[in-house]
Amino acid sequence: MGIVEEAHNVKVLGFGERTIVLAHGFGTDQSVWKHLIPHLLDDNQRIILYDNMGAGTTNPDYFDFQRYSTLEGYTYDLLAILEELRVDSCVFVGHSVSGMIGALASISRPDLFSKIIMVGASPRYLNDVDYYGGFEQEDLDQLFEAMRSNYKAWCSGFAPLAVGGDMDSVAVQEFSRTLFNMRPDIALSVAQTIFQSDMRQILCLVTVPCHIMQSMKDLAVPVVVSEYLHQNLGGESIVEVMSSDGHLPQLSSPEVVIPMLLRHIRHDIAL
Repeated sequence: MGIVEEAHNVKVLGFGERTIVLAHGFGTDQSVWKHLIPHLLDDNQRIILYDNMGAGTTNPDYFDFQRYSTLEGYTYDLLAILEELRVDSCVFVGHSVSGMIGALASISRPDLFSKIIMVGASPRYLNDVDYYGGFEQEDLDQLFEAMRSNYKAWCSGFAPLAVGGDMDSVAVQEFSRTLFNMRPDIALSVAQTIFQSDMRQILCLVTVPCHIMQSMKDLAVPVVVSEYLHQNLGGESIVEVMSSDGHLPQLSSPEVVIPMLLRHIRHDIAL
């Protein structure tokens, strides 16, 4: 195993001609895909899982605050993983921020991506003139301050809001666990990088076909954002709004999301 693979806890499962790369969002790790993986293995696909640097499962000593102050740092990591594993083409499934990380990576290396599937992705979380991202700067400042002052308490409050359920739900408990696992200063830095990012200008440079999947109700990403992505991506794209609630539908509504994900992974034709 190479240094990059070890640092990101890379796992390669299954055998097959097609390679599926699964990338997680903020506050989670590769375990967020646990409901999807058995179905992909049944399909005889080669599956690559990895953890973004800063996830609670990664070594915090490897986290470079400057490198990960922009999404480009994560993009370089993804390209390094694909190079180390000698991947020449893949279907990339990116949840939340990883949807944008995959899009960025595809601009410099479109040959590596046959398709990008975005689940709850957003190019910008802040509202702007003629753009609704869902948050005002004041909202984000309060969120960051809450993380700074009492991280554990913030996690307990944020998890049910993000997942869209009560503390007793398995999905909320799972997200709480992976959030708690992050070192608080790293979690704050990652959240600031993501929530303050603005990827709108690069969308037109993304020429790889994109399948956009979005929950009907999502604290972090309003439904209109998926339509904005569809209108502004440079290549072919399709949108599917799911009858799911929350920002982690692959955990909270697997019965809805997994069949849809499988359909998008298996087929290249538009809906």
